[in-house]
Formats: sequence, structure tokens, C-alpha cells
Amino acid sequence: QLQLVESGGGLVQPGGSLTLSCAASEFSLAYYAIAWFRQAPGKEREFVAAINRNGFSFYADFAKRRFIIDRDNAKNTGYLQMNSLRPEDTAVYYCAVISPFVSRQATDYADWGQGTQVTVSS
Repeated sequence: QLQLVESGGGLVQPGGSLTLSCAASEFSLAYYAIAWFRQAPGKEREFVAAINRNGFSFYADFAKRRFIIDRDNAKNTGYLQMNSLRPEDTAVYYCAVISPFVSRQATDYADWGQGTQVTVSS
């Protein structure tokens, strides 16, 4: 199992912004696509965004225009910048990696971080 550690979650007001980080250990992130998923209580884990090894990114509909996924291979870290946050964005956010090709399906991923809580509330 590849080790991934998310950070950056917390409490933010509606309309605010938050940036999550996903740091890889003991392996080179450059060879993997990176994806973010989220899971709210009582809900299935859902796809948020992904970025492939070449830097091409794509998003779930709810994340388009609000979220930005990025990576810094020199720092062995992936990022998810979230803007214009809404209460319905409240969830545990997970990063995951896969190679050689990216997927939108959580069941395709075997390597996950521990998750970081994002709460959007006034």
C-alpha cells in the first residue's frame, strides 16, 4: 500500500475557500494520476476531480468552475483548491492514486489517504 497523507481540512464559512494537500511518501508521485473523492455521512464516496500524469485535469459537475486540482511533482504533493464553498460540500475528502490511467470510479483505486474533514458552515 502506498502512503498518502491529506491535510488542510477544517471549518470554513459558506463562500470561503480551502486548499487540501495530498503528500506522498516512499514513492514518486510523478508516475501516478491523482484523484480526489469525498464522502458525506450516509452517502456513497463520490468523485471530485482528477489530474493525470501529464497535468490534464477533469472534474465532477459540482466541482467545475469552483475547484482546481493541481500537482507539484517536485514536492511529491497533489492539491485541491476549493472556492465558493457551500454547506453541501461538507464531507471527508480523500486523495487516491492510480497508474497508468486515471479513473472516476472509487473502486478502481487501491491506494488512499486517511481523509481530511471539510465542514462548510456559518
